[in-house]
Amino acid sequence: MIALSTGSLHTYGTARVARLAADAGFDGLELMISESWDTRDPAYLMEIVRNIPIPILSVHAPFRQSIPGWGDDEVTRLGRSVEIALAVGARTVVIHPPLRYYWLSLRYAPFVNIALLTPIRRATPRATRYRRWLQTELVGYTQRAGVNIAIETMPRHRLGPRLVNLFDMNEIRDLRRLSALTLDTAHIGTWGVNLLETYDVLADRVTHVHLSNYARGRQHRLPHDGSLALGPFLAALRRRGFGGVIAVELEPDSAGAGDDRRVHERLTQSLLFCRQHFS
Repeated sequence: MIALSTGSLHTYGTARVARLAADAGFDGLELMISESWDTRDPAYLMEIVRNIPIPILSVHAPFRQSIPGWGDDEVTRLGRSVEIALAVGARTVVIHPPLRYYWLSLRYAPFVNIALLTPIRRATPRATRYRRWLQTELVGYTQRAGVNIAIETMPRHRLGPRLVNLFDMNEIRDLRRLSALTLDTAHIGTWGVNLLETYDVLADRVTHVHLSNYARGRQHRLPHDGSLALGPFLAALRRRGFGGVIAVELEPDSAGAGDDRRVHERLTQSLLFCRQHFS
């Protein structure tokens, strides 16, 4: 099934994104939970599902700290996300791995920009606890919860001539040990590796996909506009009998935010691309 991530138009309300996705012909939504109340109210979300109608196929747990009433603990936020997924009938919850470093950027007008990497473990043990929980308790929790919980492949960042991995559990050897992955194609694009070869290594772990392209150093571009071979990738998913959700996850600018006619055109193009290569 082909879904649209509400994060593609996170500057819009959830109902507006759902209507645009339904009009373009998507099979469903991936709900990006954020600070906005309309991403966290199950009764309101079910009203959207019934009235538009369009199902919520997957839920992305929040990855920012400031969610009112959700606490600072990643496991607690995951539990709240699972509750919403069960309430709306979603079968997958996407989570991020723990951070290894904070990225600190100090700007002094007009020209000085100093970037620093600070090891997160020196600042707080929370990331270490979260990593340990993922390694020892996630599988049992997933079985009890009755939903697929898939850890997302995350981007790498350039620091001078080097690519830096800000996240724990984000190397191929670590990803191979996990039971369920969300493969984000644009994030893989930042690694400087071959997408098809990487998928071939991870294929038996991939249960969910975030689909977008990578172009000129920018992530989450339209599927047909970038350097990644997304057509052959979708064909490889089809050949392997992939049965999960493919969620198109764009940035608002690449989705055409601000002009609903343009949004409809770009979403329709993206969906057509996916269906041509996957269906």
